[in-house]
Amino acid sequence: MAEVRQSEDRLRALVEAGVAISSELSLDALLQRLVEKAAELTGARYAALGVIDSAGTELERFVTTGIEPDEHAAIGELPRGRGILGALIREAEPLRLHNLTEDARSAGFPENHPPMRSFLGVPIMLRGVPYGNFYLTEKAAGEDFTDEDQELVTLLAAQAAVAVDNARLYEAATNWSRQLESLNEVGNALAIETDVSRLLDLIARRLRDLLDARVIAVVLPGAGDELRFVAVAGEGTEELLGQTTTRTTSKSGRVLERGRSERVDSVLDDPDVSPEVTRLLGARTGLWVPLIGRQGAIGVIEAHDKLGSDARFTDNDLRIAEAFATRAAVAVELSERIERESFRRVVNAQELERRRLARELHDETGQALTSILLGLRALEETLETDESRAATSQLRELVVATLQDVRRLALELRPSALDDFGLVAALENLASTFGEQTGIAVDFGAALGEERLPAEVETALYRIVQESLTNVVKHARARHVSIALSKREGSVKAVVEDDGQGFDPAQVDGGFGLVGMGERLALLGGRLRIESNAESGTTIAVDVPVP
Repeated sequence: MAEVRQSEDRLRALVEAGVAISSELSLDALLQRLVEKAAELTGARYAALGVIDSAGTELERFVTTGIEPDEHAAIGELPRGRGILGALIREAEPLRLHNLTEDARSAGFPENHPPMRSFLGVPIMLRGVPYGNFYLTEKAAGEDFTDEDQELVTLLAAQAAVAVDNARLYEAATNWSRQLESLNEVGNALAIETDVSRLLDLIARRLRDLLDARVIAVVLPGAGDELRFVAVAGEGTEELLGQTTTRTTSKSGRVLERGRSERVDSVLDDPDVSPEVTRLLGARTGLWVPLIGRQGAIGVIEAHDKLGSDARFTDNDLRIAEAFATRAAVAVELSERIERESFRRVVNAQELERRRLARELHDETGQALTSILLGLRALEETLETDESRAATSQLRELVVATLQDVRRLALELRPSALDDFGLVAALENLASTFGEQTGIAVDFGAALGEERLPAEVETALYRIVQESLTNVVKHARARHVSIALSKREGSVKAVVEDDGQGFDPAQVDGGFGLVGMGERLALLGGRLRIESNAESGTTIAVDVPVP
């Protein structure tokens, strides 16, 4: 009767355990409760539940009861599925042993591991596929596990499979809801926020929450070979914001070049990962996702170290990061488009104002000075004394010089020849005037055909040649300059060369008007190439696409 009552009590405990675990929706909490119930039902001193990874070859999670936290710390890394644990993964059949250390498949215990002899292992099958295993050791009073113990744990494993499936579905639905909320928040921000730094900061913070990552960073290309950290999220990452790394020596640079996502389980084993960034972040694992725009990769999101016992990222983490990278790419391209359009409006407004001022100087100020000059000449003829005539003559010379300055200023602001006769005529006049004023020999050649270029292309090329000549006077100490224009199918090329003292383009930091040249060309989809050294002077080459 006592044995029957004991069996009834154990079955009642099993039913109660089933009710308890069916109400648990947190997967982590559920696994912990399952381990504790298995130990309670069998009288085991130690119990564990190992979750098998997606490859089905080792354990990705190991939940225990009976071992204190300090013992865990002393033992070190949790088991991955060697020895007896590995046999249970491969065979997926219940296993009972009198002394597991005597089994030929045993791999032994690590240092500081408590002694274990009696053993019961039961697989947990989820929809016909092994999800994990119960591991129970050290039954009370030194006894072996019984057939009844195995049957009870097998029944518990069946209940566990249903509860785990429900918990996983619930967590998946909850995570999906969180993802949708975050994506909607980012989408709404894209519609109303024009500051790309704020948008990227929001994306980094929300992605960090969803991935449970220690660090999220967004890097965008900078000048030359640079990559700049423009948004970061995570504790202790503030000093990373604004820092730069290089494309050629960083994993982000490689991902930007290849245009595909990469996941690294150990950054120390990947030669592409920059040791400098690794040390700065203290990173162990990494996830890199490119921002794909219309013309290819335009930036990279990188994530480091999932929080928790396993720092590695999953396939689902990769999918989430790619979804956020798509939004980040939209934000960056939208910001660049707004900046280009704003700059285009500024340039157009400047040219309109230059044209207005040039006409006012030429038509109003120039005519007024001409009238004064004629009046002074008539006045000079009426004067009787030599002193008066000399003073008037000096005043007339001053007016002549001022009139020349006004005409020169009007020409620099906006030459009328550019609007009336086109780029070639305007540059011919510019080259002639430049040679006369500076004494530098100028060769000018153009092969553009009879048809005029679009007005914005003519203006951009004129300003770039004008700025190049100004640099020659200020910095080059040249004796000879050549200007060449040519038109090929689909593009116009302008080349300005001098024989003066060159400079290092990498060291000028946007000086010499190079930033303005690049910005003007960017509006037209053009390219700027600069070659310079002390021996052969400087070459400015420009290519602009034309219809």
